[in-house]
Amino acid sequence: MVMSLDEVLHRQRQAFLADGPPDAALRRNRIDRLLALVLDNADDFVDAMAADFGTRPRAGSLFTEILGMISVIEHTRAHVPQWMRATKLMRAARVFGMKAEVEPSPLGVVGIIGPWNFPINLVVLPASAAFAAGNRVMIKMSEITPRTAELMETRACDYFDPAELHVVTGDTTVSAAFAALPFDHLFFTGSPAVGGLVQRAAAANLVPVTLELGGKNPVVVSPGADITRAATRITQGRMINGGQVCVCPDYVFVPAGRTDEFVGVVRSTLRSMFPSIVTNTDYCSSVNDANFDRVVGLIDDARTKGAQVEAVAPPGEHLPDRHTRKIAPTIVRGVDDSMLIATEETFGPVLTVRTYDRLADVVDYVNARPAPLVAYWFGPDDHDFRSFVQRTRSGGVARNDFAAQMIPSAAPFGGVGRSGMGAYHGKAGFDTFSHHRTVVGTDLPFTITGRAAPPFSRPMRATTSLALTMARNRTRRRLRSR
Repeated sequence: MVMSLDEVLHRQRQAFLADGPPDAALRRNRIDRLLALVLDNADDFVDAMAADFGTRPRAGSLFTEILGMISVIEHTRAHVPQWMRATKLMRAARVFGMKAEVEPSPLGVVGIIGPWNFPINLVVLPASAAFAAGNRVMIKMSEITPRTAELMETRACDYFDPAELHVVTGDTTVSAAFAALPFDHLFFTGSPAVGGLVQRAAAANLVPVTLELGGKNPVVVSPGADITRAATRITQGRMINGGQVCVCPDYVFVPAGRTDEFVGVVRSTLRSMFPSIVTNTDYCSSVNDANFDRVVGLIDDARTKGAQVEAVAPPGEHLPDRHTRKIAPTIVRGVDDSMLIATEETFGPVLTVRTYDRLADVVDYVNARPAPLVAYWFGPDDHDFRSFVQRTRSGGVARNDFAAQMIPSAAPFGGVGRSGMGAYHGKAGFDTFSHHRTVVGTDLPFTITGRAAPPFSRPMRATTSLALTMARNRTRRRLRSR
């Protein structure tokens, strides 16, 4: 008998309430089973993702999709007992019979809505954090990668009771129904547009949300940068997963007078990376016709409106190729705000190159737009870099390498503003899926807070007036000292 979404949620919540918060051993066991689910079936998942995309390189899928998340999961698993401990407050007051602590407690049932660009990684990582915090989990897989979704749904049953983990598949109607469930927390990865819909659906039940979104990630090549190294690494980062990565560099600011040199290195790097494209199994396709058409449309719109567009296609190959859904790596220069590519996240093998004379102008440009998920800087760790970090707003900052902000397993990952809200990875993930509950008890022979109840004695009134006067004087002294 197939259960409805409401029935699955009810079953998980009842099991959570009946069993109580799991101990560290069970939390770790669930994380281990989740990791085993992925690792035992890695080859099948890679094959399913390749079939969903059309062409998706095996080595790339293994590295980014599966192996790339292991260090974060292992870090989380190792720290579960430590993070579960209560934080003791007012230690000195314990001598007098008063105890205060903050206790992390599980929320209950967490819903996770996954994206299509990394359909395994970006549901397993938040699920591992939710398990670490002691929760039950329901996952809605992306309908854009149906083979991967169906495989995850089928294999999850071999490792979990549905009351612990339940995987949901289905179209956008199912996604909408999933987002409207009264979860204890809802985690979404995807576009800002869909994220807004998810947040509205969750708001009807006052469900807190974590939104991992995207944006146009800026790159600054500083005056002191090694142009060859910067251009090579930026190009490589742009082409990971065919450019379909939320942390891909989107547009690059290059010092005036060095743009041709930069573009020349980008061009030569692309040619060495992809001597062929149409039949190249290392070249990732657009995930579907809709994304293929959207990216091609962005390029055509920029060209029509006067941008300089250069497709770095191998000799003899006619790209874009609708049959394989492959688009040639494309360099776009001369972009202005009338072009769609100036504001829309590209999510394809396209790199926009801009020039600048003053770093202050770059900062102003970045700050005038929605905060990105990551801001990149190529060059030394100098005053200019530190000023850029202080004066701009982004989910993270990476210097001299693609996605460097994600290398530390303990580092929180998340956006800010339009690029997202909330964070996970490391302890940030544990905290996201926990309620930090304050527990205070007193065995004192007198009441502390009861003094706020009437009637108010003369000593009480005098003490209140004295405390107010002292607070005023203290604040005034601090203001005068500035």
